[in-house]
Amino acid sequence: MNDDPHDWHADTRVLHGDSGLSDDTSVVAPIHYSATFRARDAGEFADMATRARHPAYYTRYGNPVHERVAAIIAGLEGTETALLTASGMGAISTTVLALVSAGDHVVAQTRHYMSTAKLFDEVLPRFGVQATLVEQSDVEALRAAIRPNTKLIMLETPANPTLVLTDLQAVAAMARERGILTIVDNTFASPLNQQPHALGIDIVVHSATKLLGGHHDITAGAVCCSNALAEKIWRMHITLGAVLSPMDAWLLLRGLRTLAVRIERINASALALARWLEQQPQVERVHYPGLESHPQHALAQRQMKGGGPVIAFAVRGGFEATSRFVGALHLATHAVSLGGVESLIVHTAAMWSGTMNEAQMKAAGIPPNFVRYSVGLEHPDDLKKDLARALAQALPEHTR
Repeated sequence: MNDDPHDWHADTRVLHGDSGLSDDTSVVAPIHYSATFRARDAGEFADMATRARHPAYYTRYGNPVHERVAAIIAGLEGTETALLTASGMGAISTTVLALVSAGDHVVAQTRHYMSTAKLFDEVLPRFGVQATLVEQSDVEALRAAIRPNTKLIMLETPANPTLVLTDLQAVAAMARERGILTIVDNTFASPLNQQPHALGIDIVVHSATKLLGGHHDITAGAVCCSNALAEKIWRMHITLGAVLSPMDAWLLLRGLRTLAVRIERINASALALARWLEQQPQVERVHYPGLESHPQHALAQRQMKGGGPVIAFAVRGGFEATSRFVGALHLATHAVSLGGVESLIVHTAAMWSGTMNEAQMKAAGIPPNFVRYSVGLEHPDDLKKDLARALAQALPEHTR
């Protein structure tokens, strides 16, 4: 086997991408559960205190477990380095706040994770940063939104929860011509299904709570970028203090070890279920990038290796019928989040109604009968039976 980590497949990288970062002899990486670390002398302490992102000075600055996880995630995304935060929103807000100032302008999508949307709609304007939200599938609309003071373009593809895609290569080229930084939320795809940096994107962020962690037992975030950008973002990070605990970092490391095998299974199961759902009389429409019926399927084939865990679909009969269907499922847990070993489902309009009004949901493409289904590791035949039974129970009038 080639000893150059850059030549390793993802299956190998998740297991050995952190090799050489510790002289510990244990097979499983230890948890460094310490807030602070000892220096052997004054010279070493001075180095620890002044070197950016030192992994063993003070855990708000870094931790040996953080260093391991960052090495693996950066390797998967193809960036020079990565930073860890306490949540996906910690990664997004820290990155954006590190890179904009009063008087700057940001271009973002109309379809974003709801807390990301609030960052642009409500938080940044309070500090003199304006944001223009445009339809992400329209590259020309993104181009037209750029102003002389535009500093960032924020993207999310596939978008939550509608699975609309953004042409990453086209936007990256357009931004680079103008000296504008680009950020992509790659949570729904994972670096095994999509590598935005290879398409020209500057910064890739993740809610590592989802696919990277994979077990629904942590909240975590990651920022993948160049060393120069990472140092700038890190300085904002230690000020804001969205620090990932050593235990959660270790659980994230454990989850990453199985990422490749989980993604392979999830991609196959989700595509099979999406194709099956398209044939069901109780379902109006299915959204999944791997489907030939997806309006951006050609783009998905160009920039994605697999469709990921999330299927979005509309159930016939409106809001009430959709609620009955979700409540009738046995295997898919009625809970937020996605990308873990267990399948999860949410009635999207019901979930988002607490943070978005009807007009905002309509603008985001979320009808009252919309469902977001995150496929886990259960056998796809069992998931199919569970879906069929719940659809028949909730919508008997539409059952063949």
